[in-house]
Amino acid sequence: MKANLRRGLLAASSFVLAALVSGQNAAAAPDPAVLTAAQAHQEPLLTTLRDLVAIESGSGDREGLDRISQLVYDRLVGLGGQVEFIEPGADAYRMHDTPPKIGRMVKATFTGTGRKKILLIAHMDTVYLKGMGAKQPFRIDGNRAYGLAIGDDKAGIAVILHTLAILNQLSFKDYGTLTVLINGDEEISSPASRNILMKLGAEHDLTMSHEGSPSNSDQLSLATAGIASVNLKVTGKASHAGSAPELGLNAIYELSHQVLQTRQFSDPSRGVKMNWTMISGGTNRNVIPAEAKAAADVRVTNIEDYAGLESKIRSTIKNQLIPGTKVEMTFENRRPPLTLNPAQLAVGEHAKRIYSELGKSLKVVDSVSGGGTDAAFAAAQTTNPVLERFGLLSFGAHSNDDEYILIDSIEPRLYLATRLIMDFSRGLVRR
Repeated sequence: MKANLRRGLLAASSFVLAALVSGQNAAAAPDPAVLTAAQAHQEPLLTTLRDLVAIESGSGDREGLDRISQLVYDRLVGLGGQVEFIEPGADAYRMHDTPPKIGRMVKATFTGTGRKKILLIAHMDTVYLKGMGAKQPFRIDGNRAYGLAIGDDKAGIAVILHTLAILNQLSFKDYGTLTVLINGDEEISSPASRNILMKLGAEHDLTMSHEGSPSNSDQLSLATAGIASVNLKVTGKASHAGSAPELGLNAIYELSHQVLQTRQFSDPSRGVKMNWTMISGGTNRNVIPAEAKAAADVRVTNIEDYAGLESKIRSTIKNQLIPGTKVEMTFENRRPPLTLNPAQLAVGEHAKRIYSELGKSLKVVDSVSGGGTDAAFAAAQTTNPVLERFGLLSFGAHSNDDEYILIDSIEPRLYLATRLIMDFSRGLVRR
């Protein structure tokens, strides 16, 4: 009798467990309409990528940036947006590498019937020089689509365009406002677009930034490093290096002294990294150098560390090796860090559930990586969620001949972006 009871309990437990698993599976089923649309947009998105890659658009190439921004403008108009060009203004934060003519921005607004405001951002400028596109044209090889800047960040633009197209196809209008901003200066730390990104980020309930995800790790990012640069210039005095070196003031010697005495200013306990990465000086082999320059890369996880580091450097460089030389420093706040907040975690967890509907795992990274993005500007004046890496899985950013995206990431990434916009618009993402 006990054996029969045991068997009965086991059978009942198995039935309950099967019912629970069945219910979980039913709850995790993908939305068939969104999935079908995402599948149908894979080939059109590759065509969009081909068109974007065909236009070289380096951060200093205003002609190329005008061409690609016109393409983006026309596509957004075709999707029904209220579209405008935004030219760089007098409030641009000029740094040592800011070009004379900064690329313009493209802004589009789509008005729905709901209340939620969602911002979609990506960038169209690249790190490449004009003429390099001929060595890396668009091509497909198996599961890889290659092309100059295809992953960083032309795929991000393509994902935005085709996500909007899917929403149109599904007649989805439950959002209040969908705003798109595509800028042309991200790779040079967004000197012209940073103020607009901060303003728009504060005005929207959710920001989705479309940098790519690493090809070996399907992920979203909730935190990124802040970036700054230190620029030192030493002015000395030239003289003949052979017959009268003592009459000169060697700028290279002084600069080397300054680099060496600030070389250990990193603070791993606070996530501060400072590394001298560039140095130059002198004009001729036989002339005591009258000028020398150096630049350091700075990364922080807390924005308040900028001020402390700058103060420390300024104090240290007062200690000079060669009296009479002039030491000048500029400290450029190139980009704030994107810091983690609870609202981001809630959206990240919801994104993971959406991805699981496809039987896929999405990693939501809440630790700081070394890179910085425009997501940090969008988050600078708000506690609303700002998430990064809604672009495609990619490899080889900033390389000359090996940048590609994974084609099989198109469908799940379009599904994720579309479903997240739909769920957030409907209030289904709980904070």
